[in-house]
Amino acid sequence: MDRPPAAHVTLLDGFGLDLPGRPRRSAADQLPRAVQRLVAHLCLSSRPTRVETAGHLWPDVPEDHAHGSLRSALWRLNKAAPGLVEASGTCLRLAAGVRVDVRDLSDWARRAVSPSGGPDDVVAPDAALLGDLLPGWYDDWVLLERERLRQLRVQALEAVAVRLASADRHAEALQAAHAAVRAEPLRESAHRVVVGIHLAQGNVAEAVRAYEVFCTLLADELGVLPTALMTRLVEHVPRVRRALAAQRLLRAPGRPAPVVIRSGECATERDR
Repeated sequence: MDRPPAAHVTLLDGFGLDLPGRPRRSAADQLPRAVQRLVAHLCLSSRPTRVETAGHLWPDVPEDHAHGSLRSALWRLNKAAPGLVEASGTCLRLAAGVRVDVRDLSDWARRAVSPSGGPDDVVAPDAALLGDLLPGWYDDWVLLERERLRQLRVQALEAVAVRLASADRHAEALQAAHAAVRAEPLRESAHRVVVGIHLAQGNVAEAVRAYEVFCTLLADELGVLPTALMTRLVEHVPRVRRALAAQRLLRAPGRPAPVVIRSGECATERDR
């Protein structure tokens, strides 16, 4: 016998709740913000106690008020979505079978970065799993989890891109690598993967262009040069070699500020 459809909570790109037999939007709209925060906290926690939950969600009120707010939120949640949350003694948790997009993302990312990952783990996640966690929410517990997920996702995308490239699936590899770059534009390791994939395809011009774009971005945003790991990928190209020689000359004692390799030229780094 087929299992009945389970509830599905989405936290990436905003809060959403899909209850069997009800439109997704109306289910989320029925929940007051305090109840949404409770559901989100339980999705991001592992069997938290009532005390922990009340302290995280209502940190600026007296303890008895926080517990009262928690009881009220649980009552409202049970009215709007019966059975979504289970209470076991002093602990709270989502009911068994409830799907959470953040957990789907974490499971995929851990498989992707695992050295023993299988063929299915090199597939990039669905676009729905690429959004930020609860944009517009600024609770400390949300901010910490948002950053953790962002780093985990980027590491997984890089790992997927490298595996796909090693399997000569270069077009898919570039998609995963560029997704990592979009998530963290200043992350050098993601740009190195992009350059490496272009070189694996024999597209030297594309590799140099990607390298120069990163050099410009890094200079404009941070005023620094890429690491030697990045530069070694393309230093065999004559144009890059000439630019690096000019850099070394200008960085000699008594010389002006170092140059930054920009698309198609060498330009002196602007004063900062």
